[in-house]
Amino acid sequence: MASNLQIQQFKIEGPLLIQPQIFKDERGFFTERYQEERFKNYGLDIRFVQDNFSRSSYGVLRGLHFQYDPPQSKLVTCTRGLIQDVIVDVRKNSPSFGQYLEVELSGDDPKWFLIPSGFAHGFCVLSKEGADLMYKVDCHYNPKGEVALKWNDPDMKIPWKISTPNLSQKDEQGLSLAEYKKNLRT
Repeated sequence: MASNLQIQQFKIEGPLLIQPQIFKDERGFFTERYQEERFKNYGLDIRFVQDNFSRSSYGVLRGLHFQYDPPQSKLVTCTRGLIQDVIVDVRKNSPSFGQYLEVELSGDDPKWFLIPSGFAHGFCVLSKEGADLMYKVDCHYNPKGEVALKWNDPDMKIPWKISTPNLSQKDEQGLSLAEYKKNLRT
């Protein structure tokens, strides 16, 4: 079965939204969410070393996180529910430093969001039934090499779709973008 990918680029260089081909009928749908050789054929030659799974309740906001040591790229998809997925460019010399991108990911529309290293990542759950996320990473987690940015930093002006999210203590205490800029790590 041949399968094609549709790849959307953004005004910020690096991140991609990847739509696999979907085969639908009255019973539901089938898609190859990830196939290494097909991704390579589209120039997406990233070696993923780990799959992660996250389940979150309605109103949960996770992020904005990124790992700088070692730099970590992510390939994120939603398998159940609906999320607002947000990334912020934290690359030191990037012309789009501090700018954000947002996409909605849904279990009913199996897109991948490719988040290169140098981007902080966060999401909030918009569906009442909660949401499940699967994501691939290209290096292992290093808690000593991670930073959390403040989700509601007024300098970033992210229009989160949940006004009073459920946050972890780590996310409540994230750095502002200005604090992070004082000691850039990427």
